[in-house]
Amino acid sequence: MNFKMNCKYLFFALLFLCSFSGYSQSKKPDKAFKTLKSLVEESPVFSKSFTGFVLFDAEDRRMIYNKNGDLYFTPASNIKIFTLYTAWRVLADTIPAFYYKEQGDSLIIWGSGNPLFLNPDFFPDSTAFNFLKNHKGGLYFSSANYQDERFGSGWAWDDYNDYYQLEKSPFPIYGNMATVRKAGNGFEVFPEFFRQRLVYNKDLPNERAIMRREEHRNFIEYNEMAGSARRLDRQIPFQCSPEMIANLLGDTLGKEVTLLEKFRIPQKFKTLNVKATPALYRRMMQESDNFLAEQLMLTSSGKIFGALNTSKMIDYAKRKFFSELPKELFWADGSGLSRYNMATPGSVVQVLYQLYRDVPADRLFAMMPAGGVSGTIKAWYAGDKDDDPYVFAKTGTLRHVHCLSGYLCAKSGKTLVFSFMHNNLSVPADDVRKEMEKVLEWIYANY
Repeated sequence: MNFKMNCKYLFFALLFLCSFSGYSQSKKPDKAFKTLKSLVEESPVFSKSFTGFVLFDAEDRRMIYNKNGDLYFTPASNIKIFTLYTAWRVLADTIPAFYYKEQGDSLIIWGSGNPLFLNPDFFPDSTAFNFLKNHKGGLYFSSANYQDERFGSGWAWDDYNDYYQLEKSPFPIYGNMATVRKAGNGFEVFPEFFRQRLVYNKDLPNERAIMRREEHRNFIEYNEMAGSARRLDRQIPFQCSPEMIANLLGDTLGKEVTLLEKFRIPQKFKTLNVKATPALYRRMMQESDNFLAEQLMLTSSGKIFGALNTSKMIDYAKRKFFSELPKELFWADGSGLSRYNMATPGSVVQVLYQLYRDVPADRLFAMMPAGGVSGTIKAWYAGDKDDDPYVFAKTGTLRHVHCLSGYLCAKSGKTLVFSFMHNNLSVPADDVRKEMEKVLEWIYANY
C-alpha cells in the first residue's frame, strides 16, 4: 500500500479513535441527539442484552452517536463485511477457476477454492467445465496446495449435516452439496453420483422425517417417514476428501481423474480465470451464504500465496486492509459461524465506510440486503410502501446474538453508516428487530 493510501487510512483511524474516547457528540447535544440517545439507552428491549450502536455520517465524516462502540461483540455473519472487503480488494471481478500444468499430453490441476464450478445457485459458466472435458490426455488432480481443515476454527462439529455448514475444500463441485427431493414414490437426487449412496435405514427413529449423511462417509440415510412423505426437499453437505473430489469430478466429466494427492504445485503454472458475476457477492451478503464466504477467503489466499489457508489470508488482510481499525480485530473464519470472532461496532463501521469509499454506491447497495425488498431483511425495515428502501445492511445471527450493520439512506439525502450489535440476548430476536426498526425509522425521518 503506498504512502498516500496509508495516510488516508491513518486519517480515518484517528477520526474513529477520537470518536471512541467517549461520546463524539457536541458538548451541547441537540434535540435530535437527545431523542436518539433516549431511544437506544432507555429501550426496555435493548436493556435485556449487551448492546452497541454506532452511527456515522458518511458525507460529513462525522460521528453522530456512539454507545459501546469500542467494546467487543460476537459479530456472527457481520464478519462477512470483512470478507467482502477482502475479496473485493484481492479478487474483484476475476476468480481463478483452478491452477494447472500441462505435462506432455497430461493435465494436472490444483483447486483454487473457486465456489462457482457447477454450482446450482448460479447461472453455469461452462469455461472451466469445457476446458477439462475437452482435454484429450490424462487428467490428474492434486490437493497438495490445500493447507486447511474441513471446518473453520470454532465451528460446531455436530452441524456437519446442516446446509449452512458446508465443508471447505480446494475444488468445490456442485457447491459441495447434494440435493434430495421427493418425486412420486421415489427421490430425485442431484448430482446423480449420489443416487447409489442414498440408502434406507430401518433403525433410524421414526417420529419425524429424517435424511442425514453419515459423518465420515458419503452415504445419505433416510427413515420410513422420509420415504413415505409426500413432499421432501433436503440439501445435504457431502464430505470433500481428495478421493471424493477426484471421483465426483471424474463422474461429472465422464472420464477418469487420477488423484496425485502429494503432487505439489510447481513454481511455474497456469491459471484458468472466470468472471466473478455480481451475483457471487450479492448472494454471499443477501442470503448470508457461509459456503461462499469461506471459499472466497480460500480463493483469495490462493491468489496471494499459492496455497489455500484461511488463517493465513486473515492475517494478510488484517495487516494490509484492517491495520488501522480503532480496536484489534479477532477474526477466525470467513463466514461468522465461529464464536471465536470478536469485533467492535466502531471497527465494523470503519470497514463499511471503506467499502462505501472504494465501491460505487449503486453496486455496493445492490450487494447488500435491502429492507423490505431482499435477502435476510426482506421482512423488515421497509419504511413506507411508496418509498424506496432506506436500509441496506448485513445481519448476523447466532443463538443469543443478533447484529445489523450497513447503510441508512436518510430522508434528507444523507448516507449514514451504522452498526447495531446485540449479544447475550434474553429476549426473542424478533423483539430486537422490532426495536431496531423503530430506531432506524426515526433516524431516517430526522437525519
